[in-house]
Amino acid sequence: MDIRPVGPRAMTVADVAAARRNQVSLGIAYMVGSTVMFAGGNAVVKWQLANYPLGEVAFGRTLFAFLTVVVIVLPRAGWSVLRTQRYREHLQRGLSQFGSMLCWFLAVSVLSLGSATALGFAAPLFTTLLSIVILKEKVGIHRWSALIVGFVGVLIITHPGAGTLTYGALFALANAVLISTVAIAIRRMSMTESPETLTLYQMSIMTLCTAGLLTLGFRAPHWSDALMLALAGVGNGIAQFWWTRSLSLAPPSAVVPLTICRWCGQRSSASRYGETYRLRACWSVLRSLSPRAFIFCGARPYAAARPSQLPSERS
Repeated sequence: MDIRPVGPRAMTVADVAAARRNQVSLGIAYMVGSTVMFAGGNAVVKWQLANYPLGEVAFGRTLFAFLTVVVIVLPRAGWSVLRTQRYREHLQRGLSQFGSMLCWFLAVSVLSLGSATALGFAAPLFTTLLSIVILKEKVGIHRWSALIVGFVGVLIITHPGAGTLTYGALFALANAVLISTVAIAIRRMSMTESPETLTLYQMSIMTLCTAGLLTLGFRAPHWSDALMLALAGVGNGIAQFWWTRSLSLAPPSAVVPLTICRWCGQRSSASRYGETYRLRACWSVLRSLSPRAFIFCGARPYAAARPSQLPSERS
């Protein structure tokens, strides 16, 4: 008589893999931590761009981020972490991440931190749409409502037609689109690649790309500025690793909306640069809290679902 286990213990290899990639609570913790770290780093970038060439700031931060990732990854994973069969995908994702960072630097060089960050909240909208199309995630009425309300919020922030849709705002929106494609790529590649492999390849490619930006100019930094940029790079490296791990553990549409934490962190740094948040920008950001809450609530079924009930994703 063939007796097979039934009930909760009857899990296939696919179920185990699905469970590993759908640890929403842990993914949320990593995402919150990474966005807070990103907030501090972005504040330093805003400060440095007022005194140093864009390419120098970009390369300095990325170099120290890369070194931080190397220190985190290699001792625990060894050189075997570089083994992969997806070199092209790593290159595409690294270039997208570089483009996203470049757009963000250009945006904050002409916009206040508050405005640039608020425009960046369009990223969860694009991420959710891409999750539907590419990852085949099921999106209910709550997330559809979030997309509509969130899109209205972005229109309020950009205020098209009133002369406020500047090239700085366009760079911020371009950053949102590109970072959404990176988030989806990480989720897809996490089926075969570890967070350590994903992060190390990403930072390697970005470091090489930003080195080319040094041709735009270089100015010998004061030791205190160099120290601040190095610390921002270390924080960025940690944040990049946590962000990648978050997307490896949970669906992008469930964790990316938590980037609202970044605005909270960067608001506290506004006084450091003499920035004043206009009432319209603050009101727009507060309106954006509603769709983020809807999407967050929509993520709860993932945490409660059994592995066999989790949505499948195509690599």
